Amino acid sequence: MNRRDLLAGLTAIGGLATGSLLLPAGARGAGRPVRIAIVAKSLGNGFFNAVHLGGDQAAAAIASAGGNRIEVIFTGPTNTAAENQIDVINALIAQHVDAIAISANDPDALVPSCKRAMQRGIKVMAYDSSVAKEGRILYLADATDQQAGDACLDLAADACSGHGKVAILSATATSTNQNSWIAAMKADLPKHPGLDLVTVVYGDDLSDKSYREATALLQKYPDLAVIIAPSTVAITAAAKAVDDAGKTGKVFVTGLGLPSECAGAVEKGTIKSFAIWNPVDIGYAVVEIANTLVAGKGGPGSSITAGKLGPIAFDADGNGTLGKPTTYDKSDIAAAAKLF
Repeated sequence: MNRRDLLAGLTAIGGLATGSLLLPAGARGAGRPVRIAIVAKSLGNGFFNAVHLGGDQAAAAIASAGGNRIEVIFTGPTNTAAENQIDVINALIAQHVDAIAISANDPDALVPSCKRAMQRGIKVMAYDSSVAKEGRILYLADATDQQAGDACLDLAADACSGHGKVAILSATATSTNQNSWIAAMKADLPKHPGLDLVTVVYGDDLSDKSYREATALLQKYPDLAVIIAPSTVAITAAAKAVDDAGKTGKVFVTGLGLPSECAGAVEKGTIKSFAIWNPVDIGYAVVEIANTLVAGKGGPGSSITAGKLGPIAFDADGNGTLGKPTTYDKSDIAAAAKLF
């Protein structure tokens, strides 16, 4: 990817006049909205599209309640390479946005750019997958690492009646949230003595690579019982790989997915059940929290009211949690698929 072209394109995303680019963050002219950038791990991912939808809903709710007029800038790289997220951050700094909320592809590589943004007066927070603490003010986790890990392992045990070989198909090897969830799963394995974790592989949150990795797992472990995919991209790719290999009903896929994307696999029986938190709520909370930070309120050790979602508490390190994931199966997948 040509970085010069990427930077030029991202600078144009906000549709900003040349004069407004000269304003420092926080120095809004009359009628100028609060500009909150939501940065995805990669574009074209249904999870982050739903986050964007929630962010727009929060912006509308805040304005209708007499609060700030908010412009949500939804952006991200076309792949999950950390250097491309850095380019996105640098472009947003050049736009002088008021806040950046990012789901990090690498917790450490993004820190210098995020620190530079904060030095320019931009409020930086992370959601879904955190930047290291020194690179952000707050981090909103989808769920606690333990909740996510427990959910995935329990789902795997249910899929194979508590006995069999399981493999994990994750996103990137540097993904903060994925690695924490995998660590929680490994720590919880003694609770499921019949499960044998044979390997962890990475599909880089790309459908084609995740499909290839899942196919390779099926070939390497012919007696594999379950593929755990704690990624909305990987779970659908793994389900397709199992179906294409003619192993539906023999190998099950579970993990974290979107109802709208997993409905077909659930109906076929490739996925018995899976879990997810509502990404629309995540986006809603992100914009509410970022708007509070721009107003000079909130921070580590505080509780921030996220509109209709209520208060979210952040600890002294700036970590907060949205809530436990919800499990979906054939009994409720059709209704959930209409929502997200």
